[in-house]
Amino acid sequence: MLYALTTEELMQRPDLWEAVHRLRHRIFVEEMGWGDLHRDDGLEIDQFDHEEAVHHVVIRDGEVAGYQRMLPTTRPHLLTEVLSDLYEGEPPSGHNVWELTRYAVAPAYRDGRRNVSTVGTELIAGFVEWGLPRDVNQVIIEFEPMWVLRALQLHFLARPLGYQRTYGRQQVVATLLTFNEHTLEVVRSRRAHHAPVLARGYPDMLDQRQAS
Repeated sequence: MLYALTTEELMQRPDLWEAVHRLRHRIFVEEMGWGDLHRDDGLEIDQFDHEEAVHHVVIRDGEVAGYQRMLPTTRPHLLTEVLSDLYEGEPPSGHNVWELTRYAVAPAYRDGRRNVSTVGTELIAGFVEWGLPRDVNQVIIEFEPMWVLRALQLHFLARPLGYQRTYGRQQVVATLLTFNEHTLEVVRSRRAHHAPVLARGYPDMLDQRQAS
């Protein structure tokens, strides 16, 4: 299941908070080579882990299997403050537009073709499920160019916001994804899983190995 937690709620669970930030460091620093994010404590934390951020966490077998962070575009966010060379003109913003950042699937859970795992599609379904009841129908996401085609295949309307750039060992393009109920139906169909993925309540305790 996928849990949507505020930063305050995440910080109330030190085991979960640490596991999330260790996964982010492992993926974005160690795997993708984003050296500017390196920390000696192995935790990836930035200025956008603020009170309005929403953290989507997938828990499998007592472990953090996947993660993504949602940021409002009504205040400074990653694209405008750090990755401003990825857009041309004015970036989209508004209460219906959020930025999806730090999308990550733990290596042990990359069980699908082309690394599109069941955890990965759960994260995709999760942000659509989370957004629609909140009148959020667009997300900005910085990802590899091949994902633009994959988004279109899932019936997101995908519009690149600028040119691709190199970050670490990745080519990255900022893209605006627009979605609706039909998009959610297609994502669920491709997952072959039509039940909602968003969980209610709080996740159970993690395996203590996650925070060590």
